[in-house]
Amino acid sequence: MQILKRVLIAGLILTVAQLLAVAQTTKRPNPARSGSTLAGALPASDTVALVKVKRLLNEAMPTMLANDSAKLNEANARIDNFKRRTGLDPRSFDELALGLSYEYLPSGAMKVTTVALAQGTFSPTSLVAAGRAASPGKHREEKYQGKTIHVFTLDEQMRIFGLLDLKVRELAVAPLNANTVALGDVQRVRSAIDAGKGTNRANTELIALASQDPNAIVGFGGNVSPTMLQHLRIGNDAVAKDLSSVRQVYGSLGMKEKDVQVLAAARTVDPGSARSLGATVEGLTAFAGLFTNRLPAARAALARSALGNLKVTVQGNDLQLRTAVSQADVGPVIKGS
Repeated sequence: MQILKRVLIAGLILTVAQLLAVAQTTKRPNPARSGSTLAGALPASDTVALVKVKRLLNEAMPTMLANDSAKLNEANARIDNFKRRTGLDPRSFDELALGLSYEYLPSGAMKVTTVALAQGTFSPTSLVAAGRAASPGKHREEKYQGKTIHVFTLDEQMRIFGLLDLKVRELAVAPLNANTVALGDVQRVRSAIDAGKGTNRANTELIALASQDPNAIVGFGGNVSPTMLQHLRIGNDAVAKDLSSVRQVYGSLGMKEKDVQVLAAARTVDPGSARSLGATVEGLTAFAGLFTNRLPAARAALARSALGNLKVTVQGNDLQLRTAVSQADVGPVIKGS
């Protein structure tokens, strides 16, 4: 189970989640829906993720932390800290599109660089003021293709947008137009400016995968390369063989009245590979329950809920995993993180 989880982390990164993944059917992806305009401005990426920021901050976070006011206050404080440091208020943005790019280093490590495009309202004046308020040497401005890039030197563990907990040395921020801002790695922000100069179809397929569910709070789609799988160093030969057939991953996270719903899926090279991978996943899932009691109580409850509701299906080239967990089970895990 741990091996498959690592594959998802590599395919997702984001974020957002530590989920096992693998994709839908052999038919062509439907045209991208929600978030496609914003995501269409991303530079070429290995993984694309779409986040409905207002729903996440105003609906998901307060609901899951309803019984823990201290943790909710802490989350809001982190958002306020991000606003103070950069001049950007995450609560003023509607959507966030992330583009992740992977680089494989000679050391065997995988380097991830990220750019996020945020759409909503923001104040260029506040951005400039935050830069001026920064300590000497902690802020600089660059001019690139007629745009101004604000580069904040942070050198600390910081929650980007108050949500993504990353070690950040430099955070680049550049207004692209009146209601869109790019932020992330300096070079990736430059690439986003370049991408905005003309018609960009570099991520069309990934955007379609990430935006299949228009009601999802988070959606993602990513390519899985043989190089990525090699860098994961999968020890089990049988599992490694099954995973070698995966070419793309995608999934989504949504909320109903009382549940958090998760889809994680993988697209393989052919139907036989999807069936073989499905059998492997079901076999591992059968043993996973034996290890839940080794987890802390809150995580054990969440794992049991996820496993109890898990549905594994194979459709054409694709393996799909769907589950739902109670919001009441998610909150304590967030509290302990």
